[in-house]
Amino acid sequence: MTWTPLTLVLIGVICLLGVGFYGLLISRNLIKIIVALQILGKAALIAFVMAGNVNGQTGQGQALAMTIIVADTIVAVVGLALAVQVRRRFGTMDIKALSNLKG
Repeated sequence: MTWTPLTLVLIGVICLLGVGFYGLLISRNLIKIIVALQILGKAALIAFVMAGNVNGQTGQGQALAMTIIVADTIVAVVGLALAVQVRRRFGTMDIKALSNLKG
């Protein structure tokens, strides 16, 4: 069986999606959740570039990739800032402990 570049990229995207979803489901730490979201974002980025290349519109795929990079960076920065503030205020990064807080 021969592996085409498209097949290899698709397998890579599926693996990144699996790792990202696994990280979201398993981790309870805020930082680990942000990292898992970053992995999911990178999988979407690669998928958009691949889709643009397959359709012959490489420029459009790259433009979408740049948009994803900007949005992904904003999400990461805001999420990490919130994680730092949560750690300072409550002393924990555990999601289960934070969900029991009132007021």
